[in-house]
Amino acid sequence: MSEAFGTSTGVPVVATTHGGNAAYHNFHNDFVHIQDPNERRRLALAEIDKAPFGWYHVRACLVAGIGFFTDSYDIFAVSLLTAMLGIVYYGGTMPTASDSAIKLSTSAGTVVGQLLFGYLADRYGRKKMYGIELLIIIFATVGQALASESPSVNIVGLIIFWRVLMGVGIGGDYPLSSIITSEFATTKWRGAMMGAVFAMQGIGQAVAALVMIFVTLGFKESLSQSRGISECTGYCAVSVDKMWRTLIGVGAVPACIALYYRLTIPETPRYTFDVGRDVEKAANDVQAYMAGKHGGNPEEVARIQAQNAAHETLKVPRASWGDFARHYAIPKNGLLLFGTAASWFVLDVAYYGLSLNTATILSVIGYSSSSANTTYEFLYKTAVGNLIVVLAGAVPGYWVSVATIDTLGRKTIQLGGFIILTILFAVMGFAYYHISTTGLLVIYVLAQFFFNFGPNMTTFIVPGEVFPTRYRSTSHGISAASGKIGSIIGQGAIATLRTKGYVAGSKNKNPWIDHVLEIYALFMLLGCFTTLCIPETKRKTLEELCGEEQPVTAMSSSSAGSNRVISHDKSHNKASG
Repeated sequence: MSEAFGTSTGVPVVATTHGGNAAYHNFHNDFVHIQDPNERRRLALAEIDKAPFGWYHVRACLVAGIGFFTDSYDIFAVSLLTAMLGIVYYGGTMPTASDSAIKLSTSAGTVVGQLLFGYLADRYGRKKMYGIELLIIIFATVGQALASESPSVNIVGLIIFWRVLMGVGIGGDYPLSSIITSEFATTKWRGAMMGAVFAMQGIGQAVAALVMIFVTLGFKESLSQSRGISECTGYCAVSVDKMWRTLIGVGAVPACIALYYRLTIPETPRYTFDVGRDVEKAANDVQAYMAGKHGGNPEEVARIQAQNAAHETLKVPRASWGDFARHYAIPKNGLLLFGTAASWFVLDVAYYGLSLNTATILSVIGYSSSSANTTYEFLYKTAVGNLIVVLAGAVPGYWVSVATIDTLGRKTIQLGGFIILTILFAVMGFAYYHISTTGLLVIYVLAQFFFNFGPNMTTFIVPGEVFPTRYRSTSHGISAASGKIGSIIGQGAIATLRTKGYVAGSKNKNPWIDHVLEIYALFMLLGCFTTLCIPETKRKTLEELCGEEQPVTAMSSSSAGSNRVISHDKSHNKASG
């Protein structure tokens, strides 16, 4: 790309670029003649918002979605992991305290990752952070798969260490994948694109169960020799030890596949415009991404001059701690952040509490591990039962959301989901001892469905849309971290109340479970009110949602002929093929 100066005005005139591809439009040539950075930004972002859905968008969803696939795989595998660790290291079942500590350690690390990477992505850019969180996940996964106890180090402590580190990487993926998808998306299908990324969680859960099934079948002969998990010793215990390491290690494979594409993704156009204020770099990064390169290489003189001009004239506010405080001191903005964070918080309190009934549901469908006669049956029933539960309600719920979120709207789906979940948890709680096991199965599947065709999907999408570019990642991280704090409270504090009043020798080991479900119903009811704090975001641009949509400026004599220039450039691109 070259630059020339007008002989009379001295205004820099940037030359057009040649080439292009069918996957993404060459916006640079369309707006290269416009000198006003505000007008250039407005027109370029408008073209991105209106771009027809194409391969570029599919690839963006796949690159982000593989990360969520890995996150979900690792999180879901922990219940299978603790079952196998109990067999190998405890001669049967792992102590409840150790089991809970391993499961909660991932959530604790996730809170740190969501807040940390949320801030760093706004401070240093999405591109610089994207991929680092995946590297952390890969490193922690491999370390976890190779962990082994010694006389001075307990295996539970090692697993907790690696899962906290893994949680940091998983947490970083939430704000990064959400905002990168939203900032690259077309307005018409932005909800579906972000939903498709999040829906990979369901696929990750199903694949984790499938891997467990295949691994169990592979060691069937040695596992079938023991009459129960307490008798799984010798070669049987060695087989189970190999199984949990394989299960965990496989989780690093999709992360390794996605790593290259994440490290080579360009910076999002919105971040480059609004935070970097680098007008020339934006279009070059997009072209480089489509060409498979690490970044664009614009002509430096033109780039610096355009960047200097943008710093002086671009009307978008600059990010700073003072501006952050002023922005959220405005009641409307503060209430919006409260709405997204509180909705995610109350959701996750109950979302993870639904697992309290998993054992009952597995017994209804005939896959309860308590009836297993061998170690093979125990592990096989556990894996198949979990696969059925995931496929029955969770996966359909995810994809129904993807199909309808841009027509029904985020707020409608979230509010409707909270209302239905309030009813379902209230029925489970107040009538727990009066409902048949078949009735519990129906309610369980419905709850799984409406969690995912409801607030579990929308609480991820809305924070990636409603905040300004300069604070979008930080705000999403705060909202997501609130959710994980809710899950820690739901699992570590509220769920443990189910054993309150238990008397040794009693058949009912969870006498207070009905009241715990009633508490979860209350949180779902609170979600109905927090949803009222968020706006409807369907079919609206990101700039319109955050109040930074710039009005069309009066056309100057130079921009009056823009249609002629654009037409000429498009004709040139078509001719050059």
